[in-house]
Amino acid sequence: MGRFYFHLRAGDELTSDDEGMDLPDLSAAKREAMLTARELLVEAIKSGKQTVPEAFVIADDEGRALDTISLAAVLPAPFNK
Repeated sequence: MGRFYFHLRAGDELTSDDEGMDLPDLSAAKREAMLTARELLVEAIKSGKQTVPEAFVIADDEGRALDTISLAAVLPAPFNK
C-alpha cells in the first residue's frame, strides 16, 4: 500500500494534490486517475467549460512523478487524436 498524489497539469502549470490517496500499487493509481479523468471531463462538458487540464501526473510520497495520464486518453477513439 502506498500514498499516491494526482497533480493536474494544464500547460506549464501544475496544480498540486496535497491530500493524495492510499492505494495498493501504481496500477490501482492509474485506474483511479483514469476514472477521475472521465469524471472531470463529464463535469466540464456539462458545465460548458472550454478548457480542461491536459493530464494527471501521478506522484509518490517523495514527490517523484511515476506516470502521466492524459485526459484525452479516456475519450472514445474518434476523439482522442
